[in-house]
Amino acid sequence: MPATKPDRLHFTGVDEADELLAREPFALLVGFALDQQVPVQTAFQGPLKLQQRLGTLDPGEIATTDAARLEEVFRQTPAIHRFPGAMASRVQELAAVVAEDYGGDAERLWREAGDGAELRRRIAALPGFGQMKVKALGAVLWKRFGVEAAEELDPGHPTLGDVDSAAALDEYQALKRARKAKLRAERSA
Repeated sequence: MPATKPDRLHFTGVDEADELLAREPFALLVGFALDQQVPVQTAFQGPLKLQQRLGTLDPGEIATTDAARLEEVFRQTPAIHRFPGAMASRVQELAAVVAEDYGGDAERLWREAGDGAELRRRIAALPGFGQMKVKALGAVLWKRFGVEAAEELDPGHPTLGDVDSAAALDEYQALKRARKAKLRAERSA
């Protein structure tokens, strides 16, 4: 069985950010929410930047933060994401779901899931979490945290769930680039 409580996730190369991702379930969800059209390192450093700038990662507090204030936090240099307005809104929506549906405890999302099907439904219900993110988060939950309900979500190809070191992150990103290039070539053929 995979690890059950890593001391860090090797997604950013920044110790404090990597440790936060492993320690704080909501940080992990925020990282996945931000993992869109930016490098993995940028997306997963976002939760730490958000915590440093806003002073909290509490979903209830983020959900009730003035939207303009949250967008300002996302826009501070360096911006948390290349689309700060849209991502500030998405993170606020995510925080509201976690606050309302899980009492502010993001880990309940997977801890209380009875099986893989329920976990898949719960993750897919999060703002901005399509099927690729469901599988990627599932792989991380299974391979890094040992969440048994997540095993069936693992897509069977390399994902962030396989990243257990800086070298593994480099390898994962190279495989991802090659896979995207192959898909582009197939579409244009």
